[in-house]
Amino acid sequence: MTAEIISIPRAALHEQVAQRLRQMLVENRIPPGAKLNERELSEVLNVSRTPLREAIKMLAAEGLVELLPNRGAIAVELSEADVLNTFEVMAGLEAQSGELAAQRITDAELAEIKAMHYEMLAAYTRRDLPGYYRLNAAIHRAINAAAKNPVLLATYNQVNARLQALRFRSNQDEDKWRSAVKEHEQMVAALTARDPVAMRAVMASHLANKLSTVIQQLRAAGAGGSSSSKA
Repeated sequence: MTAEIISIPRAALHEQVAQRLRQMLVENRIPPGAKLNERELSEVLNVSRTPLREAIKMLAAEGLVELLPNRGAIAVELSEADVLNTFEVMAGLEAQSGELAAQRITDAELAEIKAMHYEMLAAYTRRDLPGYYRLNAAIHRAINAAAKNPVLLATYNQVNARLQALRFRSNQDEDKWRSAVKEHEQMVAALTARDPVAMRAVMASHLANKLSTVIQQLRAAGAGGSSSSKA
């Protein structure tokens, strides 16, 4: 594992370390099934092991890592059934948040989403996948926040945490990435029109397309692993 040293302010240190670890998990710098090496991570993040261990506990509570007795922690590797079940729930949450957001969004919230959307398009033009994904995720969070339902927000955040890495990798296919950008343009249009029916439809379609891509990638990876093991 190689990465530049990241200096982190001491305020709420374990929470900031947890955020850095989430980013590493999402961007596959710590791949599914990999052990979280505390010594290496302490050096990369430039922190002691105490806040690092607290951060790992936070990620375990979110379902992103698994704590193994006497063996440390590993990045969670979701099975195809796990992915199907989680996306099924997430599709409902995204559709509901989109519908409510179209009804309740303020002018200021809409302006902020549009601004992030244009920044995201710029990242897409540069083929800056990490930058694109950070803005993409921020847009989805803003849509969910615009729904103004705290129970929906809490449930969304909990379920979405398990899918971040898979959603990131689903944009590595150029055609799928282009389609995702078009769907985001449809989201902005539906929000601007305050059209809850259209917004619910595009959010549901967006998640269905993500799921299709993720399942294809999981099966391809499985087939590749099987071929390698037979070689």
